[in-house]
Amino acid sequence: MVRTAAKVATVDDVSKGIIEQLQFDGRRSYAEIGKAVGLSEAAVRQRVQKLTETGVLQIVAVTDPMQLGFFRQAMIGIRCTGDTREIAQKIAALSETDYVVHTAGSFDILVEVICEDDDEFIELLNSKIRSLPGVTSTETFVYLKLHKQFYNWGTR
Repeated sequence: MVRTAAKVATVDDVSKGIIEQLQFDGRRSYAEIGKAVGLSEAAVRQRVQKLTETGVLQIVAVTDPMQLGFFRQAMIGIRCTGDTREIAQKIAALSETDYVVHTAGSFDILVEVICEDDDEFIELLNSKIRSLPGVTSTETFVYLKLHKQFYNWGTR
C-alpha cells in the first residue's frame, strides 16, 4: 500500500468500525461485521470494496517468514544523493523488499527485506541496492528475534 500525505481519504465512524472489525479478524463475514456496525451485509460489502479501491484498506494474510523458509530479515538504512524518489521506486520493485519509506534524519530511505538466507541477503545488498546510482552508503540492522508485529492498532 502506497500512502501520501496529500491524498487523505475521508473515513466516517462506520467505516472505521468496519476496519476495526477486519483488523480483529480479517476472515469475519460481512454479515457479522454488519451486525457490529449497524449495516446490512450488502452495505458492508460496498464499503469494504470502496475502502480497498481507494487504498485505505488491504486485506492480506500475514505470515511468519521463518515458517515459510525466509531466515534472514533486516532493516536497511540508505543514504543517497540525487532524486531519492527514483531510488526508492527501484528498491520497491525488488521482490525481497516488503517496506520502503522515505525518512528524515540519518537515512534518506529505510527498507525492510526478507531473504531465504545470508547468501541471498548479501547478493541483494551488494548487487541490487548498493550498486544503484545515487546510493552512497547503507547501514544494516539484522533482525535477531521478532517480539511484536501487530496490525490491529485500530483507527483512532
